Amino acid sequence: MKIIWDFMHPKSGLNVSGANKLPPPVLVAAVSAWSFLLTVFDGWRISSNNWQESISFLTLLLDKDDRSVRIAAGEAIALIFETGRLDKFSKELTGSLVEGNNGNNIGGFGHVEALKGKILNRARDLSAEAGGKGTAKKDLNDQRDLFHNVVDFIEHGVCPETSIKICGEVLTLSTWAQVIQMNYLKRFLGVGFNKHMQENELLHDVFDFTPKGKQQLSVKEKRIFRSPNSALNKTRTQVLNKSRMLAQDRQHGHFAVTHEDA
Repeated sequence: MKIIWDFMHPKSGLNVSGANKLPPPVLVAAVSAWSFLLTVFDGWRISSNNWQESISFLTLLLDKDDRSVRIAAGEAIALIFETGRLDKFSKELTGSLVEGNNGNNIGGFGHVEALKGKILNRARDLSAEAGGKGTAKKDLNDQRDLFHNVVDFIEHGVCPETSIKICGEVLTLSTWAQVIQMNYLKRFLGVGFNKHMQENELLHDVFDFTPKGKQQLSVKEKRIFRSPNSALNKTRTQVLNKSRMLAQDRQHGHFAVTHEDA
């Protein structure tokens, strides 16, 4: 995450000079990858030392001309709110909340409300943006839908609920983290996405998804099934060892024959 952050936001204070040098598709890829990695952290495990300028930077990206950049920044901001630890992502909030620990919590609350107000105002504008001549209707609708969801989440804590059909089954996503993970993996895997969702057990665990016709295993059953001591793994190990021995014999130009084989 730090490598990606330094790439898209080099030591440039609160301006976006670093981002201005990146083509929009590259900036979108960087913001999306950073957000994707953030989804695996809970709020308490995040270090405030690395991300204190992230809210300011992402908020400024909401004013970029490219709609895809605004959408990627909006998703990242929503995810930060979902962590419940805004103080880890804002230099201003970090300072004010430190003061609050000394007995004055008013300043910290005021900074939070001011930050939410600024983001909400911009999100409302983007959720109702009018399309000009030549505007791609789908892209505009995607932006409106996203920022409408951002406004609902920041104001009322209502997470977006998205249902998508995969391999004949309906998968429901109910958090920003899940939505970002799904969107990122779909872009990354491309045409291989459906095949991975059908066969990749890691993705089954991540999204709690069971493909049609596949039996659902409990957590305990999965642990037993995948254990090195399970019958399946022991059998697999024996087969691999026998194959390895045969391959070594072939390399020496002969097969070893024992009395038992004869």
